[in-house]
Parts: sequence; C-alpha cells; structure tokens
Amino acid sequence: MATTEAAPPVTYDGTNQPPASAPASMTGLVSGIINDAQTLLRQQAEMLKAELREDFKRSKRAAEFGAIAIVLTTVGALGLVTALAYVLSEQLHVHMSTAWAIVGGLFTAIGVACGAFSYVLLERFNPLPDKTFNALKENVTWQTK
Repeated sequence: MATTEAAPPVTYDGTNQPPASAPASMTGLVSGIINDAQTLLRQQAEMLKAELREDFKRSKRAAEFGAIAIVLTTVGALGLVTALAYVLSEQLHVHMSTAWAIVGGLFTAIGVACGAFSYVLLERFNPLPDKTFNALKENVTWQTK
C-alpha cells in the first residue's frame, strides 16, 4: 500500500523554511541595540582590565629580575673597578688617585650612555593596551553620535 505525503508548504522566497516572526516594535529594536551596546562596552572594559593585569604582571616579573641583576652586577662591578684601578696603578706606574680618576671617568661616561639609552627605550614604551583602548574609544564615540 502506497502512501502519499504532502509536500511542505513553500514560502514566498522558495525555501522550505517557515517565515520569520513578525517584526519587533521600534522600542524593542532600540532596546535591543542599547542592550547590545552595553554588553559590548562591558566586555571591552573586562578585556581592558585583563590586558592591564597581564601587562602589570609582565612588568612586575621583569622588574624583579632587573632588581636582582642590578644588585649582582653592582657587586661584581665594584670588584672589577677596584681591580682595574690597581692594575692601572701597577702596570702604568701612575699614582693611585690618577688610576681611580681614570676608572671613575670611564664608568661615569658608560653610565651616562646607558641612562640615555634607557630614556629612549622608556619614551617608546606605552603601557596602555592600544587595541582595546582604541576599540573602546571608538564604541563610546559611536554611542554618543
């Protein structure tokens, strides 16, 4: 026994999908847009917080190792400076105060050069997360128009 099945009704656009629900009211649409914008701003604020936390964690870790490096380098450099002053005095047969002046001047010049380089590096560094900040700024601008 053969059965015949009724074909599903075809909508106006030729698909077998049911038509979309009736259009929402203008108030509902505006309310939905405002809710979406608020959700977007909250998400971007959370992303900004997360990026800042990550940047601060990295900076803190770098500062910890930098502090250890400074202490150890200072101790080692003091020993080398003392040795260098004694070597200059013994090998070049200069007075000890002259040897110390030469070593002091050399390390002062190196220190000034390192300080200038550090200043240039810090001027290029931007601790704010640019991508999130710019997206947040763009969204706030969009909402206020």
